[in-house]
Amino acid sequence: MHRERNVKIVATLGPASSGPDRIRALFEAGADVFRLNFSHGSHDDHLERIRTVRALEQQLNHPIGLLADLQGPKLRIGSFRDGAIDLIPGNRFRLDLNATAGDVSGVQLPHPEVLGSLTPGTELLLDDGKIRLRVTEVHAAWAMTEVLVGGRLSDRKGVNLPNTVVPLSALTPKDRADLSFALAHGVDWVGLSFVQRPDDLREARALINGRAALLAKIEKPSAVDTLDEIVALSDAIMVARGDLGVEMPLQAVPGLQKKIVRAARRAGKPVVVATQMLESMIKAPVPTRAEVSDVATAVYDGADAIMLSAESASGDYPIEAVRTMNSIAEQVERDPLYRGIMDAEHNNPENTPSDAITAAARQVAETIGAAAIVTYTMSGSTALRAARERPRSPILCLTPLIETARRLSIAWGVNAVVAPDAINFSDMIAKAATIARTIELARPGDSLVVTAGVPFGTPGNTNVLRIARVEAI
Repeated sequence: MHRERNVKIVATLGPASSGPDRIRALFEAGADVFRLNFSHGSHDDHLERIRTVRALEQQLNHPIGLLADLQGPKLRIGSFRDGAIDLIPGNRFRLDLNATAGDVSGVQLPHPEVLGSLTPGTELLLDDGKIRLRVTEVHAAWAMTEVLVGGRLSDRKGVNLPNTVVPLSALTPKDRADLSFALAHGVDWVGLSFVQRPDDLREARALINGRAALLAKIEKPSAVDTLDEIVALSDAIMVARGDLGVEMPLQAVPGLQKKIVRAARRAGKPVVVATQMLESMIKAPVPTRAEVSDVATAVYDGADAIMLSAESASGDYPIEAVRTMNSIAEQVERDPLYRGIMDAEHNNPENTPSDAITAAARQVAETIGAAAIVTYTMSGSTALRAARERPRSPILCLTPLIETARRLSIAWGVNAVVAPDAINFSDMIAKAATIARTIELARPGDSLVVTAGVPFGTPGNTNVLRIARVEAI
C-alpha cells in the first residue's frame, strides 16, 4: 500500500489512542509514524503500544516508524502552601533552593544550575509565559525578582529562560532511563527535547550508539542560534513550536518555522512541524479555518512530516484528527501552486557522484513521466537524497533492512519496502518492476528510474541510473 501524498503524518499515542483497534484505525486514517511521549505514561504503557504497533506492522507487511520523544530537562518551580498564589506586578518574588512550601513572597526553584546562570536583568517566564519576572539580585542559593506580568501561579509550573543558556545536559536521569528502555524495545527515532547546544546531540548520539536515529527538537532560542551545526549533527529536526513560542515572541515563530524547514531541507534531513496544529480537535470534531491554514502552510513549506500531539493522544476525536490532517495534505499536494513551490526550491546538489545521480534521476523521471524513482539502499541515505529533490514521481525505496525502512517512514515521498538486496543489474530491475507493480505505484507499460550503487551492498555509493519498463505479469 502507499499514501496518496508525500508529506508524512506523525500521531502521538496516549490514553485516547491505545489498543490494537484504535491504533490500526489511526494508521488507516493516515498515520505513518507513531510517537511515544515519555513526558507521560509508564514504561508498561509504552511497551504495550510498541508491541501493538509491531504486531500491526506484521499484519500489514508495512514498515511503521516509532518515535520515542524524551521529556528533557523541563524546569519547574516547587509547590505553594495553599496550592496557588496571586502575583502582583511590581512586587518582589524570591526564588531559592529551600524546599519549604512557597507563598506570595517566594517559592522553591529546585535547579541550582539555573540560579547559577541568572544575572541582574535576566527575565524568567513561568506557566507557559503567562507570568514574567525580572531578576534584580542574585546570590549563590537564591535570586530576587520583580514581577513584570502577574497573575495566578500554582504548584509545579514550568520555567523558561528565553535568553539564557543553562549548563544542564539535555538528558536527565529520567531521560537516560527512558532512552535505555526505548532502545531495548527497538524504537526507530529518539527525539531530544530542549536542545541548547550542539554538544547535547553529541552526548545523546554516544548513548544511542547507532541503535536509533536522532531527532533534534528546536524549541530554544540558543538552538536557533546554532541551527546549522545542530542540523549537521542530527538525523532529523523538529520545529517544536510550543516552547519556542513561549521563549520567543509569538510573531517570530512563523518565520523561524520557515527558516528551520529550509535549513533541514538544504541538508537533506527530514523535518517535522509540530505542536497545536489541530488543537481545537482535542474537543471538537472539526478544526478551525486557521488550523487548516496552519497545516497547509507546513505542507506548502515542504516539511517532511506534520505531527499531532494531544489531538491524537488524549483528545476526543483522535481518528478524525488524523483523517483531517490527511485530507488537508492531499488537497495541498494536488494544488498546482504546491508543485510550483517544490520545483522552484530545489537545492543545488553537492559535488559528489551520488548527488549528481540523484539530481539526474529527478530530471529524467520528469522528462519521461516515470511512474516512480526507485532507490536501493542499506543505510537510507540514497532515499533521503531522492527525497531532498522533492520529485514529482513517488520514491520507492528497496532495502534489505527493516530498521532502515522504518526510519524512512518519516521522510517525504518515500515508500519503503523490505526486499532482498539485488544480485546483479537484471535482478535489480526485475525486483524494482515487480514491487512497484505489486504496491500499485506502477502499471504494465510504465517507466521507472532506478538508482543504485555498484558494487551492490556498498552503503553510500549511488553511481548507477537505469530506466526500466514495467512488464505485464
